[in-house]
Amino acid sequence: MHRQTYADGILPVKLIMLGEDMAKAKLDILYPCPDTIKINFSGQWQTGRQIPSRPDIEKLTQDGAIRKLQFESNGLTFWDSSVVVFVSGILKQCEPAGITVDQTGLPSGAKRLLTLASAVAPKTGADKNSDADQFLARIGDKGIQVHSSILMTFEFIGDLTLSFGRLIRGKAHFRMADVYELLQECGWKALPIVSLISILVGLILAFMGAVQLRLFDAQIYVADLVAIGMAREMAPIMTGVIISGRTGAAFAANIGTMQVNEEVDALKTLGLSPIDYLVLPRVLVLVLMMPLLCLYSDLLGLAGGMAVGIGMMDIPYIQYLEHTRQAVDITDFSIGLVKSVLFGFIVALSGCLQGMYCGRSASAVGLATTSAVVIAIVYIVVADGLFAVITNMIGI
Repeated sequence: MHRQTYADGILPVKLIMLGEDMAKAKLDILYPCPDTIKINFSGQWQTGRQIPSRPDIEKLTQDGAIRKLQFESNGLTFWDSSVVVFVSGILKQCEPAGITVDQTGLPSGAKRLLTLASAVAPKTGADKNSDADQFLARIGDKGIQVHSSILMTFEFIGDLTLSFGRLIRGKAHFRMADVYELLQECGWKALPIVSLISILVGLILAFMGAVQLRLFDAQIYVADLVAIGMAREMAPIMTGVIISGRTGAAFAANIGTMQVNEEVDALKTLGLSPIDYLVLPRVLVLVLMMPLLCLYSDLLGLAGGMAVGIGMMDIPYIQYLEHTRQAVDITDFSIGLVKSVLFGFIVALSGCLQGMYCGRSASAVGLATTSAVVIAIVYIVVADGLFAVITNMIGI
């Protein structure tokens, strides 16, 4: 029903009345001023019930004189999210038309919901300049993250150095039972996977060497290739990669879970240093066990190469052992053992660092575990490259 009323000093008012029952949802469109539209809600606005259709703001503002939109809700007896959805659609129509919207007359709860909805609304109409700005912003964010990570790493290394100082003075607090358990986890429990990988690596090196050396009828030098490759490079690298995926990930997951459960905060409350109690034992154990695992990998790798040389290339047993003895000396094994100590420190540092700075959610624990493994492997390869350059420069 359309109705126009006139009174002294009052501009014409146009009403759109829907329904005569006061329990029904009603919508009135008023023109209190020549440049203003007022939308009045009344009745019961409830999802699932019949509600008025949304007015076409573009048709109401064809003459271009309307510059402001107001809401009135004094007549509302009940409302739910249907009002929010209704108003949100009107706001989307008003934005391109340049109409100012006054939400003062809406219920306070509806205004809060509209604020939340507009806060997460996706941006549209991005041009090339905005894309470039976003690209530069992402680069800046990554630079800030890298800078923060570097500072965090140096801070962690400094705390760990102080913890070693307290250990030397006998003032570091940790449980020996944890040390024994870590020795088992990093020691003999890691032997099966280290054994498998080391034997396979020795076999692969022998097969690769045999294919090429057979062209020159020099299969005997497979012993030299396997011995030097395992002692100087493959044993420490493969052991470091295995331990980073097995033990480094476990360190990050364990400490990260303690962060989520606020156990690290409990240690601080009790006056115990988390670095002393959690990090120091793991670093010590892994630095001590890595050379032993590396030496074990050397022996199994040599055995795998020997199996190929003796069993498939008919090299005499004594001759193979003699070439192996002549190819490597204590220096080659020492280089591999020194590398393994450094790789063990890298793995322990990466795992503990990611666990200590883990977030407070389950997804953060998974991210910390993945980051610990990736960072450890990358730094192992980088450190091995630096070792190769340094040993070549000094002639060993």
